[in-house]
Amino acid sequence: MTEVSFIFGHFYHTGTGPMTDPDRRMISPSFVEEALDSLRRKGKPTEPLLAALGLPPVVDKPISAETYGALWLAVAAKLDDEFFGMGGRPMRRGSFTLLCHCVLHAGTLEQALRRALRFLNILLEDPRGELHIRDGLAEIVLTDESAARSAFAYRTYWILLHGITCWLVGRRIPIRKVDFRCAEPRQGADYRLFFGAPVQFGQSVSLLAFDRTVLKLPIVRSEQALKQFLRGAPANILVRYRYDAGLAAGVRKRLRQTPPSSWSGFADLAAQMRMSPSTLRHRLHGEGQSYAGIKDEIRRDLAIDMLLRSDRSVGEIAVQLGFSEPSAFHRAFRKWTSKSPAAFRQDAAVSGLKSRSVIQI
Repeated sequence: MTEVSFIFGHFYHTGTGPMTDPDRRMISPSFVEEALDSLRRKGKPTEPLLAALGLPPVVDKPISAETYGALWLAVAAKLDDEFFGMGGRPMRRGSFTLLCHCVLHAGTLEQALRRALRFLNILLEDPRGELHIRDGLAEIVLTDESAARSAFAYRTYWILLHGITCWLVGRRIPIRKVDFRCAEPRQGADYRLFFGAPVQFGQSVSLLAFDRTVLKLPIVRSEQALKQFLRGAPANILVRYRYDAGLAAGVRKRLRQTPPSSWSGFADLAAQMRMSPSTLRHRLHGEGQSYAGIKDEIRRDLAIDMLLRSDRSVGEIAVQLGFSEPSAFHRAFRKWTSKSPAAFRQDAAVSGLKSRSVIQI
């Protein structure tokens, strides 16, 4: 069977067969271990919890998003802390539900984000989150009272906040960059794949940035929709909006069927999809997407896949991806991952990702 694990929008695919829908909802075992470490730090055993979920004492294969969601809830229940003991104060069970109710009736995404950050600041006390708007970006900035937290702590915060904000506006909010105050963890390559955006470690503050224009988006959810959302949480926020069924998924599927050098122009693609270019552009925009952005994402994932799974030279990969010269590929890859192709390949080999491939849907 095809083996895949989902990492915030990326799928590690270790088989050769086509992916099925269930394959697309898998979670890497490394993220299971990070969640279990929250129990170990408190001196609590992990084996009984894993057994209750039908999991072995050592999880070394991907698990479904639903199983990971059940694990997430079980760990939170054992600790009575939905932030896994990583905040200045515990985030007691039920806090996420209250957070959702708190932001549901905000008028815009900006109002919802500011309200959510105030809620979490009161609840956790440390770290403290603020919304900064500068250079065309909206940045969720996290500051710590003392030492830097683990990368897992910052990522957990952003998963919760980014997940609910995407849901509130009914569309994917593309992430532009992620900075971590902490040093790069051993599995740093995982983190660079995790967000689908440039990631840097050892920064002065931790932040997640996206385009400021989305702050004006209206909240489109109802009380009834919230009930359904909460019934599926947290598994449903582990699968990002950009990979939900939609027009962008159809465009992505078409592009994956041909090599980048043979991709259609935008007008030709619109004709193939039986709509005008303006309609296609408008509908993609409504999903938080663009044709150029989708092509960029696919090139990135194909590049990562070839770096991990093949011995092709960087120059050969550049040609296959349709770049005019290797230097253009180098610049693009640094923009995607904050590393050169050679450095990424070396780091991936060290962290054990060499035998896997990355497939993004």
